Amino acid sequence: MTVYAPALGALGILGTGSHLPERVVDNETVGAAASVSAEWIERRTGIVERRYAADDEAASDLAAEAAVRALADAGARPEDLAWIIVATSTPDHPQPATAALLQHRLGAHRAAAFDVNAVCAGFVAALHTGARLLAAEGDAGGRRLALVVGTEVYSRIIDRTDRRTAPLFGDGAGAVVIGPVREGRGFLGTGMRTDGALHGLIGVHAGGSRQPASEKTVAGGDHHFRMRGREVREFVERELPGAVAGTLAEFGVTAADVDHFVPHQANGEMLRAIVGSLGLTAARVHLPVDRHGNTGAASIPLALDHARRQGVPRDGELVLLAGFGGGMTLGTVLLRWGR
Repeated sequence: MTVYAPALGALGILGTGSHLPERVVDNETVGAAASVSAEWIERRTGIVERRYAADDEAASDLAAEAAVRALADAGARPEDLAWIIVATSTPDHPQPATAALLQHRLGAHRAAAFDVNAVCAGFVAALHTGARLLAAEGDAGGRRLALVVGTEVYSRIIDRTDRRTAPLFGDGAGAVVIGPVREGRGFLGTGMRTDGALHGLIGVHAGGSRQPASEKTVAGGDHHFRMRGREVREFVERELPGAVAGTLAEFGVTAADVDHFVPHQANGEMLRAIVGSLGLTAARVHLPVDRHGNTGAASIPLALDHARRQGVPRDGELVLLAGFGGGMTLGTVLLRWGR
């Protein structure tokens, strides 16, 4: 069952920012370790290259770079932040929250900070949460803002020899600042659903309380990310069209009204095959996945910031975000662009 939440008050995205590590990893390099060709990777995924973090970089480092850029784009200061919400499934540490490290690094000492983990749907969940928290403050919050960041370092958990996963994933971060916008702009609403019966399709099995780290789990590769790719694709093909249609219907717009569609950058070939079934015939579909791969919870804000650097969306245009990932969780955000 999908849970829909209409927007409360005029809140929207005031600024965006992103950051990719310096190290570019091409298909030849990935393919050599996974025993596949560069052509095979591009044909099956649409990905040409991805970025890997340096040995001394973690999720909070990438997040900080993206956050600084988003704050600058919004014309905001760290002290304006009431909330910092980080979506990640590759945190710096099991605890404390990566958001706490980011708060300290930014000097945003007035902000409360916490992490959200809905894997590749995490940014959508964090965006929904940030908007609801700001709305709950009402006028008492003044022009206080929320920083929502997606950041991932998947290069640390992938099995470089696994051709099902290694070619897909890269590292990066994207961020948005959300806050008050003028009437007629901002979030229209969100929709989220989880099918926990499918939790086994995606995961990292070791390192938690179910299977603590040990010599045996390390030797068995149980700390690596695993995905049953064919079943994940079937889930997306089956569920994404209904999720998009349901969100549009819930908030009173049609598919033809959507100007921009920014999906989770899971697999470029898969998304191009699916997008025709969504009915978004007038929408510009943003797929920069070819240059940064699947960056998990970072992929939607990365793609959104990429679009901003191309001069879109424009004021008043309707934007649909869609995330899907482990759990299995699927979420959508609908907003009218503009401050």
